[in-house]
Formats: sequence, C-alpha cells, structure tokens
Amino acid sequence: MKKLSYGRQWINDDDIAEVVRILRGDWLTMGPTVEAFEKRLAEYVGMKHAITYSSGTSALHGAMNAAGLHDGDYAITTAMTFAATSNSVIYTGATPIFADIDPCTLCLDVTKAESLAREYAGKIKAIVPVSFAGYPLDMKAYRKIANENNAVLIEDASHALGHDRKEFADMMTLSFHPVKHITTGEGGAVLTNDDTYAEKLKHFRNHGMYEKQMHELGYNYRLSEIHCALGLSQLKRVDAFIARRRELAALYLSQLSGVENIKLPPSDKNHVWHIFALQVESNLRDELAEYLREHDINPTTHYKPVPLMPYYRERFGFKSGDFSEAEKYYEQEISLPLYPLMEDSDVKRVTECIKEFMINL
Repeated sequence: MKKLSYGRQWINDDDIAEVVRILRGDWLTMGPTVEAFEKRLAEYVGMKHAITYSSGTSALHGAMNAAGLHDGDYAITTAMTFAATSNSVIYTGATPIFADIDPCTLCLDVTKAESLAREYAGKIKAIVPVSFAGYPLDMKAYRKIANENNAVLIEDASHALGHDRKEFADMMTLSFHPVKHITTGEGGAVLTNDDTYAEKLKHFRNHGMYEKQMHELGYNYRLSEIHCALGLSQLKRVDAFIARRRELAALYLSQLSGVENIKLPPSDKNHVWHIFALQVESNLRDELAEYLREHDINPTTHYKPVPLMPYYRERFGFKSGDFSEAEKYYEQEISLPLYPLMEDSDVKRVTECIKEFMINL
C-alpha cells in the first residue's frame, strides 16, 4: 500500500527537460528565463508586475519593505498563518498585531481587524490578510480597512495561486514551495500593479543596488534561472493542478458528509484547495492522526496560532485564550492528503479509514 503524505510536488519529464536546458546553457541566474517566468506569472494572475524572490518568506519581507514599514509601525494580520507572515513584519522593525479568525472562513476576521485598527489608529501601516488553505478572501472588506487607515493592503496568497480575483491587494505574495500549487523547488514572488512598488521590490532583492550602486540596504533574495525554468514549465499545468485539487476536495466533501465527530472545511466555488483542513473533536484529533499513520497515511496540522509560539509569547506577552477561535480551530484541525497526483481511490482509502476509526470508538 503506497504511503500518502499531506502534500507533494508533481514533476514530469517536461519539467526536467527545461531545467536541464538551463544547466546546459549560458545563464544560471538573473537571465532571460527569470524575466520570462515573471512575465508569464503576471499575465496568469492578471497583475502588471511579478517580481520573483528566493522564497515565499523573502517575498513577504520584500513586500513589507516596499510598503515602507519601519520602527514604530504596526501591521494587522491573522493569528492563523505560517510564522513567515508576521516574521516578515518584524524583519522591518515594525510590530505585528494579530486578530482572531472568522470561524466561517478560517481567515482574518474583518470585524476584529477593524477593532484593532481603531485601537491603533494612526499607527497601522499594513493590513495583511491570508487566504488560508486557498479560501477566497473578501478583498473589498480588507480594502476598506486599509483605505480608512492609509495603510498598504498586502495579501499573503501563499495558499492561493489561481483564484479568480475581482479585486487585488496593493501587493500579493506567493510561495513556490513543493507542496504549493506550482513549485520552483524553493521560491516566491510579489505581484503588484504599482510601478513604484515594483521598482522597490526589484532593488530590495538585489542588495538595494541599481545603476551599479547600492542605494539602500537590501538582500540577496534573487531566484535563479534554474528555479524559474521549473516554474515556467509548471505554470503550463497550473489550471490542471487546481482543477484536480477541486475534484479531490469534492470527493472528500461528499464522502465525509454526515460522518460523526467531524466538521468539513468551508467550501466555495473559487476555493483552490491548498490543503483539506478537516476539524475533528479535539479529544479525538491526535488519536485519529495516529490511526491514519498506522495505515500509511500521513496527515499534518495547520497551524498552531503564531502568537502562541514561544518566541511571540516571550517577546510580546501573548497567552492562551487571547485568540479563542484560532485556538479552538487548531486543537481540532487535521490536514488530510491533497495533491494532484492522488487518485480517486486514495481519497476513498483515507475516508474509509476515518469512518472505521469513528465507528470503532
């Protein structure tokens, strides 16, 4: 019986051939393939500029820098995200402030974000919602908060390449980690329609240099020709990848409907399903995870609320109970295998295993 992980890449012969072509060519970094990938990515998303970075984390750092965050500034984001979202705020010297999640969407609660914006009036420099698990954000609601606070709206879309977006943030960041919708191995990007942000992003990833001189403190956050060759090849199949994720998610939803002790994730026709985040009664979650592992199914969890991690507790004084919805969600969440290489029978195997566990309680 094959082992199922919660996510994995799909590399085919065309991907390999494109990488080999670069290795046999003249350019290994910052050449025509980087430019081609950025152009195609911008076209696919529907934004004017795409600036590649060495990771999703460095892309977030670049976006925070372009937004002008520095000491004394604050950025509002969600408690339910990967640490990179808020870490990138701290890298600039600014301070992240966290709002709880909306249990209906698992994304940043708009009402709570509005309340924090009032509390920190005049200090908010960025609003940073996260499209958790690939669920489509109500960007208009976050745009309203940003406009009212003269803040920059930055969407962390690491889970959400492929949304049919009706409205864009000022900047949108992507991750190309192997479990994401497309992969470059490691890598990320920032997309924007703003020419000034685009220039700042390009300089920041290249040591703050332009016109052969260093004008600001930047970093070596460049993405290589090798990575971008893989990304260009993967991008040709992104719609097929997303379509298959939606098919697999629909199978999970239908086969787990009505099963006791579980709650299905929020669904939407525009959901791109980076993960299938099931909720299980908290006293059963770890037992179920172990039962699945015993059957060669390896789930994981997303995420322990960032402000409750040791670094954030010690530095900012956050404590259990500060983010009740996010904490409750994390105690119950289990991410089931979901990636385009899976077969329908794999989903049936996972769901049958879950049903067996529940029946045998």
